[in-house]
Amino acid sequence: MTRQEIAERVIKTTARELHLNTSDIKESDNFAMELGADSLKSIELVAAFEEDFDLSVNEEEALQVQSVGGAIDFFDSIINKK
Repeated sequence: MTRQEIAERVIKTTARELHLNTSDIKESDNFAMELGADSLKSIELVAAFEEDFDLSVNEEEALQVQSVGGAIDFFDSIINKK
């Protein structure tokens, strides 16, 4: 899976979970600061990403990711085993 495909999925999932438009989400956006994800919503986002990518991640590591771009890189490194 390419980084672009992963980016599209991360943005689509983020938009769905946070009730935003995909066009309003940028890679530089911070989940909490710009997108309004509180700690509970962050856990729900991790679960949604796991479901959408059909994989299981270390929740502690995943919750350290602060931005959309960080999430894209995080899943890219897992999916493409960099």
